[in-house]
This record gives sequence, C-alpha cells and structure tokens, in this order.
Amino acid sequence: MARTDRERELRTRRHRRVRRKVAGTPARPRLAVNRSLRHITAQVIDDTSGHTLASASTVDKELRDALSGKSGGNVSAAEAVGRLVAARAKAAGVSRVVFDRGGFAYHGRVAALADAARHEGLEF
Repeated sequence: MARTDRERELRTRRHRRVRRKVAGTPARPRLAVNRSLRHITAQVIDDTSGHTLASASTVDKELRDALSGKSGGNVSAAEAVGRLVAARAKAAGVSRVVFDRGGFAYHGRVAALADAARHEGLEF
C-alpha cells in the first residue's frame, strides 16, 4: 500500500471508531468536518432523519469571494468556514451540536474551525 492509501485507511478507521459513539439527534445535530489539502467543509447533520441542516465550505461562492483567490486549505479559511456554518446553523434554529472531527487530529484547521464556530455561538 502506498503511504497515502495507508493514511486514508487509518483515518477511516478512526472516523468509524468515533462514529460508533457520536450521532446527531434533532436536539443536538452532529457538526461533521472534512478537510482536504485544498478545502475544508463542515455540515450540521441530523442523523435520525438523515438531513443536512446547514453546511459551509471553502468552495461556497460566498467564501470564495471573501478568500479572493487565496487557498482554501489554510487556518484563516477554516475559521471563515466555522463562522459561516455557525451562522447558518443558528439561522436553522440549531444552537447545540456534537463535534465530529472526522478522524482528523483536533489541531490546526480542524481546531480553528471548531473555535470559530464556538465563538459565533454554537455550543459543543
């Protein structure tokens, strides 16, 4: 296995392990984070109904204009996504979530997104 394949497999294992315990309910949906080298995405998901209540990503037109050609794969972009997903979640009537880091380390961009969402008023 190539190194990247092995890393992907290990991240998937970590994510499955976390998902056994973390589930979004109507009262507390799941804030799921996914990051790639170039982008970061966050979704607020109600797992009981299988619906996404709010989402934000560095590929959203709103954020692409704000980033103005800069990379979506840095900490400042992750903070912008965190602020936007929190605002959209609040607009959808969600104030409390459970955080799903997606098997990624709670560090760097993932932590920046979480801190920005907390700063905007999401509780987790």
